[in-house]
Amino acid sequence: MTRVGSPVLDEIDRSIVHALHIDGRAPFSRIASVLGVSDQTVARRYRRLRSSGSLRVVGLPDAGRLGWVEWFVRVQVTPDAAVPVADALARRGDTSWVCLTSGGTQIVCVTRARSSHERDALLLGQLPRTPRVTGVTAHCLLRVFAGGPSGWHGRADSLTPGQVAALAPEPAHHVRDQVVLREGDEPMLAALARDGRATYLELAEVTGWSEMTAKRRLARLRRRGALFFDVDIDPLLLGFETLAILWLTVDPARMRRAAEAIAALPEVAFAAATTGPTNLLVFAACRDVESLYDFLERGVGGLPGIRQVESAPVIRNSKRVGALQRPGPPSAGRAS
Repeated sequence: MTRVGSPVLDEIDRSIVHALHIDGRAPFSRIASVLGVSDQTVARRYRRLRSSGSLRVVGLPDAGRLGWVEWFVRVQVTPDAAVPVADALARRGDTSWVCLTSGGTQIVCVTRARSSHERDALLLGQLPRTPRVTGVTAHCLLRVFAGGPSGWHGRADSLTPGQVAALAPEPAHHVRDQVVLREGDEPMLAALARDGRATYLELAEVTGWSEMTAKRRLARLRRRGALFFDVDIDPLLLGFETLAILWLTVDPARMRRAAEAIAALPEVAFAAATTGPTNLLVFAACRDVESLYDFLERGVGGLPGIRQVESAPVIRNSKRVGALQRPGPPSAGRAS
């Protein structure tokens, strides 16, 4: 997917994106202080980007910490059904990365299943019985190496190490036990998936808690690694005009080394080891088609243990991360 002449962010916008990448709920006053601009500048630019649908902060559950399992699903459809089925998948609260690949007959997405019943309902029940769906394959995500809680570091390159340290939130402290959701967590997570910068008053209203309780519970889930914040941004604004999905077949003994090497490449927005005939899944964002070629030749071609590469350009995004967001006026955006 390549579009010529798409606008890109200026340096202040990119710095704000980088700051939100580090801490999606950092108050605008702290971001402004670190960047050396006014609070009003940060707030105005954030609201402009968010109201246009170009950028959102989203709060997302870490499936592994909650005992859920994520699946990468490839859905074959007839050409006339591609967009309606993709958009229907995007409207589901348990999906992310819903997109249509070249050829127009394959939809790919990532979905979270909390139980085998949820998994079977979608993969064995709903999707196969959907009109004009001709095939479904699903592969379990075994380990995520880029994306998810670690984010996409290639989009965040504007701040100095000192600025990054000044914005960094308290690190998550993982414990061996899985995190169990309690009453009120579900509506809070749903609200944060729509707007990761929802105020504590807004979270209190959807949960029935006090603002202080909402603040403490959010902090606890975040501290235990069950909740993280990501920046959903149109890659075109960062100058990435060509998006592609790669399925790699890697020697199992060299999987970790290859996965860690590819996760370090700035073009890689997501990388995960999976089950199936291919065992490493990659979402890549490149400047243009020539850059995609260079990425395949120099970035992927030089990795250890690569046996085979299948790639497909993305021609339409129905959903990137988080809940599907209809354009509309943003909230105050302050996580105070």
